[in-house]
Amino acid sequence: MALTREFKETVKARLDQDPTFRAALLSDAVELLLEGDVETGKSVLRDFINATIGFEALAQKVGMPAKSVMRMFGPKGNPRAGNLFNVIRQLQESSGIHLAVAAA
Repeated sequence: MALTREFKETVKARLDQDPTFRAALLSDAVELLLEGDVETGKSVLRDFINATIGFEALAQKVGMPAKSVMRMFGPKGNPRAGNLFNVIRQLQESSGIHLAVAAA
Protein backbone atom coordinates (compact mmCIF):
# COMPACT_ATOMS: atom_id res chain seq x y z
CA MET A 1 0.00 0.00 0.00
CA ALA A 2 1.40 3.38 -1.00
CA LEU A 3 1.70 6.09 1.62
CA THR A 4 -0.38 9.20 1.09
CA ARG A 5 1.21 12.61 0.70
CA GLU A 6 -0.46 13.75 3.94
CA PHE A 7 1.07 10.86 5.88
CA LYS A 8 4.52 11.55 4.43
CA GLU A 9 4.24 15.23 5.32
CA THR A 10 3.14 14.33 8.86
CA VAL A 11 6.14 12.03 9.30
CA LYS A 12 8.49 14.70 7.91
CA ALA A 13 7.09 17.33 10.27
CA ARG A 14 7.49 14.98 13.23
CA LEU A 15 11.07 14.10 12.26
CA ASP A 16 11.91 17.79 11.88
CA GLN A 17 10.50 18.67 15.30
CA ASP A 18 11.32 15.62 17.42
CA PRO A 19 14.97 14.48 17.58
CA THR A 20 14.01 11.50 19.77
CA PHE A 21 11.56 10.26 17.13
CA ARG A 22 14.16 10.84 14.39
CA ALA A 23 16.74 8.76 16.29
CA ALA A 24 14.20 6.03 17.05
CA LEU A 25 13.16 5.72 13.41
CA LEU A 26 16.74 5.35 12.18
CA SER A 27 17.52 2.92 14.99
CA ASP A 28 14.42 0.85 14.20
CA ALA A 29 15.38 0.67 10.52
CA VAL A 30 18.86 -0.64 11.33
CA GLU A 31 17.49 -3.10 13.90
CA LEU A 32 15.09 -4.48 11.30
CA LEU A 33 18.00 -5.02 8.91
CA LEU A 34 20.06 -6.75 11.61
CA GLU A 35 17.11 -9.00 12.49
CA GLY A 36 16.83 -10.11 8.87
CA ASP A 37 13.69 -8.16 7.94
CA VAL A 38 15.46 -6.51 5.03
CA GLU A 39 12.36 -5.43 3.11
CA THR A 40 10.85 -3.56 6.05
CA GLY A 41 14.24 -2.14 7.05
CA LYS A 42 14.78 -0.78 3.53
CA SER A 43 11.28 0.67 3.51
CA VAL A 44 11.80 2.47 6.82
CA LEU A 45 15.19 3.76 5.63
CA ARG A 46 13.57 5.01 2.42
CA ASP A 47 10.96 6.90 4.47
CA PHE A 48 13.69 8.29 6.73
CA ILE A 49 15.75 9.46 3.75
CA ASN A 50 12.75 11.08 2.07
CA ALA A 51 11.78 12.89 5.27
CA THR A 52 15.30 14.07 6.19
CA ILE A 53 18.23 14.52 3.81
CA GLY A 54 16.52 13.44 0.55
CA PHE A 55 17.95 11.13 -2.09
CA GLU A 56 19.73 13.81 -4.13
CA ALA A 57 21.80 15.11 -1.20
CA LEU A 58 22.44 11.59 0.11
CA ALA A 59 23.63 10.45 -3.32
CA GLN A 60 26.18 13.27 -3.40
CA LYS A 61 27.45 12.33 0.06
CA VAL A 62 27.88 8.65 -0.83
CA GLY A 63 29.28 9.37 -4.30
CA MET A 64 26.61 7.52 -6.25
CA PRO A 65 23.93 8.54 -8.75
CA ALA A 66 20.65 9.42 -7.03
CA LYS A 67 18.72 6.86 -9.09
CA SER A 68 21.07 4.10 -7.92
CA VAL A 69 20.54 5.06 -4.29
CA MET A 70 16.76 5.14 -4.86
CA ARG A 71 16.85 1.69 -6.44
CA MET A 72 18.85 0.29 -3.51
CA PHE A 73 15.93 1.03 -1.20
CA GLY A 74 13.16 0.10 -3.61
CA PRO A 75 11.17 -3.15 -3.32
CA LYS A 76 13.53 -5.01 -5.66
CA GLY A 77 16.70 -3.28 -4.44
CA ASN A 78 19.56 -5.38 -3.16
CA PRO A 79 22.22 -3.03 -1.80
CA ARG A 80 25.76 -4.29 -1.31
CA ALA A 81 26.86 -4.24 2.32
CA GLY A 82 29.47 -1.56 1.65
CA ASN A 83 26.91 0.74 0.05
CA LEU A 84 24.34 0.10 2.77
CA PHE A 85 26.78 0.87 5.59
CA ASN A 86 28.02 3.96 3.77
CA VAL A 87 24.42 5.21 3.53
CA ILE A 88 23.80 4.50 7.22
CA ARG A 89 27.00 6.34 8.14
CA GLN A 90 25.97 9.36 6.08
CA LEU A 91 22.47 9.33 7.58
CA GLN A 92 23.99 9.34 11.06
CA GLU A 93 26.28 12.24 10.16
CA SER A 94 23.61 14.33 8.48
CA SER A 95 21.07 13.82 11.26
CA GLY A 96 23.47 14.08 14.20
CA ILE A 97 22.52 10.60 15.39
CA HIS A 98 25.09 8.10 16.63
CA LEU A 99 23.98 4.47 16.60
CA ALA A 100 25.84 1.85 18.63
CA VAL A 101 25.59 -1.91 18.65
CA ALA A 102 25.14 -3.64 21.99
CA ALA A 103 24.89 -7.32 22.86
CA ALA A 104 21.56 -8.32 24.34
